[in-house]
Amino acid sequence: MDVTLLILAGAVLLFFIILFNFIPVGLWISAVAAGVRVSLPSLVAMRLRRVPPNQIILPLIKAQKAGIDDVTQNMLEAHYLAGGNVDRVVDALIAADKARIALPFDRAAAIDLAGRDVLDAVKVSVNPRVIQTPDVSAVAKDGIELIATARITVRANLERLVGGAGEETIIARVGEGVVSSIGSTSSHKGVLENPDIISKTVLAKGLDSGTAFEILSIDIADVNVGRNIGAQLQTDQAEADKRVAQAKAEERRAMAVALEQENRARVEEMRARVVEAEAEVPRAIAQAFRDGNLGIMDYYSLENIQSDTSMRGNIGRAAGQSED
Repeated sequence: MDVTLLILAGAVLLFFIILFNFIPVGLWISAVAAGVRVSLPSLVAMRLRRVPPNQIILPLIKAQKAGIDDVTQNMLEAHYLAGGNVDRVVDALIAADKARIALPFDRAAAIDLAGRDVLDAVKVSVNPRVIQTPDVSAVAKDGIELIATARITVRANLERLVGGAGEETIIARVGEGVVSSIGSTSSHKGVLENPDIISKTVLAKGLDSGTAFEILSIDIADVNVGRNIGAQLQTDQAEADKRVAQAKAEERRAMAVALEQENRARVEEMRARVVEAEAEVPRAIAQAFRDGNLGIMDYYSLENIQSDTSMRGNIGRAAGQSED
């Protein structure tokens, strides 16, 4: 009999342990004590929907105690089922309420579901963040390179946080504005004397449009002088012109060499023809002797004429050399 009672008592105890684990009675008592209206069947329904009750009820208690009455259990549960961070959203709502920032639950939930840290966004909206750009290289009109670094003070814009561009876009736009501002100055000395002309020009362009931030100020932290890009470009251009001129000169020289070789070939061809023609003279004379068209005296007269012509040519060449 005693064994049966012990088994029965153990079964009853086990039943209540399982029951209390499935039905969060302790959480229900905490909610009731905090003045949050929640029923045990709704907690059981959360279990059935595989929603941890403590991840809904505890943030709900926190919101009610902070004075945020427009947040309900169904809203938090729906946000959890959508994959959102309920506790983070409630903390953001509390922070925004204390800072007197209008942030409805729907917008906070949308920001959270968009993958952004809604609590961090509220903090940045209250305490602006300073973003430092990397070194931005730009060239003034006088050809001198300037390397500038800017600090951007931004504040989160909760209305444009969903779908708005992030910090990378702000940095890229500011860098583009710095390059444009420096490039439009006539001398780099003016930028070194008044760096604020860069920040004023860039700030006036409205670079925060379409982004999740509002630019409060742009301050030029540092400006350094880099290379003389203008002189370097002129040097490179002169070197390129020199190479072009050398190439053209080489082309003309090659054409002259080719023309000289062609003339030499023509002279050699003419000399060969002369030699060939001179070789035909003895044959013609011999044939004239055989045919009886040329006598011995005629031949001697021809030889005398050739000797006389050769002598006169030698005398003329000697006279020309003595004059030189």
